[in-house]
Amino acid sequence: MKIRATMAALALGVALSVTFAATPAFADNSQQSKMTTCNAQASGKKGDDRKAFMKDCLSSTPAAAAPMTQQQKMTACNKSATGKKGDDRKAFMKDCLSNKS
Repeated sequence: MKIRATMAALALGVALSVTFAATPAFADNSQQSKMTTCNAQASGKKGDDRKAFMKDCLSSTPAAAAPMTQQQKMTACNKSATGKKGDDRKAFMKDCLSNKS
């Protein structure tokens, strides 16, 4: 019985460490990522030209989000398919996963 409890605690510890290791301590906010991107694009510019470019770049709206990965699609479609069974679910999943969004 003591071995089972030890193994369960070990498994729980591993699961928690993997979960917390996957999430960054400080998530990159949009302003930080904008600043990094704009700085990279402004290389070679100097003075007022750089200042104007950085102002425009930082005030612009972010680019469109990247399309969903197959795994993200699968997760979203599975969530939407709750309650469906059999051929109905199969047809729904096929249609949902084949969408280009």
